[in-house]
Amino acid sequence: MSLRINDEAPDFTAETTQGPIRFHEWIGDKWAILFSHPKDFTPVCTTELGYMAGLDKEFAKRNCKIIGLSVDPVGSHAKWADDIEETQGHKVNYPMIGDPELKVAKLYDMLPADAGSTSEGRTAANNATVRTVFIIGPDKKIKLMLIYPMNTGRNFNEVLRCLDSIQLTASHQVATPVNWTPGGDVIIPPAVSDDEARKKYPAGWKTLKPYLRLISQPK
Repeated sequence: MSLRINDEAPDFTAETTQGPIRFHEWIGDKWAILFSHPKDFTPVCTTELGYMAGLDKEFAKRNCKIIGLSVDPVGSHAKWADDIEETQGHKVNYPMIGDPELKVAKLYDMLPADAGSTSEGRTAANNATVRTVFIIGPDKKIKLMLIYPMNTGRNFNEVLRCLDSIQLTASHQVATPVNWTPGGDVIIPPAVSDDEARKKYPAGWKTLKPYLRLISQPK
């Protein structure tokens, strides 16, 4: 099953470090970040999980929940969380999904269907493709996917920036330009005519080209 932006995020039930969940029910009316890991006790992922724990409050401000996934049992996750807190200085307060039967990894197209049905005997290298970040909206649709190689640590400040952009553009009929950060100018999309734009933005805008019109970020 190949997933694309605007597809519905597949629902599933799973055990987590905070008890059993049904994914869509767990999301509720919030946004969600699902980010996956190929194996517990791996060095790059240890730093990532710790950094995300430090950003927990920033995501909460944006009405966004965090959930991790690793292709190992929940009991292993709990032991790993101790290492994460010790080495990264942040306690993991978000749930971590156990996926020892590889069901969620396959459901989200991170492992092929013929990858087997157990994490036993598998190494991080076997699971190297389980390195995806999904931003999922309250409508349960996939808004963003970022896939990283195993030896490259993810930039979660960029994930936060993307969430800001996605939430802004969902609330206002605008787009964000290259390297946009909150507070920066935004783009009036070509789908909005000049007449429509005059009604929405009576203070006007800066026209670089007929298709490239900039305005201050809407509040």
